[in-house]
Amino acid sequence: MAVRTAFENSSDIGVFSKLTNSYCLTALGSTNFYSSFEAELGDVIPVVHTSIAGTRIIGRLTAGNKNGLLVPSTTTDQELQHLRNSLPDSVQIQRVEERLSALGNVIACNDYVALVHPDIDSETEEIIADVLKVEVFRQTVAENVLVGSYCSLSNQGGLVHPKTSIQDQDELSSLLQVPLAAGTINRGSDVLGAGLVVNDWIAFTGQDTTSTEISVIEAIFKLQGQESTAVVNDLRDTIIDQYS
Repeated sequence: MAVRTAFENSSDIGVFSKLTNSYCLTALGSTNFYSSFEAELGDVIPVVHTSIAGTRIIGRLTAGNKNGLLVPSTTTDQELQHLRNSLPDSVQIQRVEERLSALGNVIACNDYVALVHPDIDSETEEIIADVLKVEVFRQTVAENVLVGSYCSLSNQGGLVHPKTSIQDQDELSSLLQVPLAAGTINRGSDVLGAGLVVNDWIAFTGQDTTSTEISVIEAIFKLQGQESTAVVNDLRDTIIDQYS
């Protein structure tokens, strides 16, 4: 299922939230935003209201999966303590000293594999592998180094920048071992990480997302249990027509 929501009139909900299979973080400020996550997830995983480094752009500053959460070095002790108290004990939380400190923009991961910005520190790469328990690959998506901004992954599938070539999609798909589709969010935006958060059973998208975009999301992330490939192939043709 894909749910549309907004953060104070902004459809860039991936900027203000982080969703994994074992927890969800939402930014301070919008009660409606928090409620839309709480309504869908409250019975299953903790939904935590938090700030990171005093800001609300928590989705762009953090990277995580069911095993761990990476936060930038600017995260305060109080925020770190709040996260430790709120998240399941199995989730390891780690501060990362990295000059590319918007970790959500430079890391895209599911529970098994992470794609990272080609220039990330090798120490950071080791921390990602240890804390998130994933294999790490330095990659670009459609020649963009900000892999976290231009793709969105779960353990079921992935959505990548609409201009990702079929060859690149196949290469990324074999690294990730999940099917991929090229698509957009929020009525044609290619910054997928900003408009979409997804885990293995639900996706939240920005309010502006069209029904065609929603059907691509539900198909590729297998959120309705239907066979994804047929739908994705049909829709891939329509999306390629728009961009060609």
